[in-house]
Amino acid sequence: MIVLTSAISNISEMEKIEHYISDIAQNNGHAAMEQLYLCTKDAVYGYALSILKSTHDAEDVLHDCYLSVFHSAPGYTASGKPMAWIFTIVRNLCLSRLRSRSRFSDLPEEDWEPYLETNQQLSPEDRIVLEHCLRDLAEDEREILLLHALSGMKHREIAALMNRPLSTVLSRYHRALRKMRELLKEEDRENE
Repeated sequence: MIVLTSAISNISEMEKIEHYISDIAQNNGHAAMEQLYLCTKDAVYGYALSILKSTHDAEDVLHDCYLSVFHSAPGYTASGKPMAWIFTIVRNLCLSRLRSRSRFSDLPEEDWEPYLETNQQLSPEDRIVLEHCLRDLAEDEREILLLHALSGMKHREIAALMNRPLSTVLSRYHRALRKMRELLKEEDRENE
């Protein structure tokens, strides 16, 4: 595992992820699978949680996602967007779970607190915005904002993943930001 990590330390994160998937496909998978999991688990879990609104279901999808990645890696075609491929798997698993259970519940705020606390990529301001977002945004706005904020996906990638026009994704993203600004202004006025 040390050799695997040091051999690819000078390449970008997406290239590392593609390298891990390639190693998994070539049956060199255990060390590569561990590294893939470590560098993508937070984004995968966060995305699943944003759709399913249940920590238990999101954990199940997280597990199922990596099983699917392990078995589907030989069919993966490197395109420079491995996270889009992984998120497509997650989204399909989430939608399947929602269809099979025919439920869609509100996300308890406390389910997000541990995730936001441990995510090192988020500044304190980002955490505040995301906490408000989870309470006050429409479902599609929340999903787009979380994909962009938590996983760093570009709007084009989100549009492709959600099977929506780029203009729709952009307008909902900007609408969500406007709502967040208004919420923060209201909170500032209340705190004065």
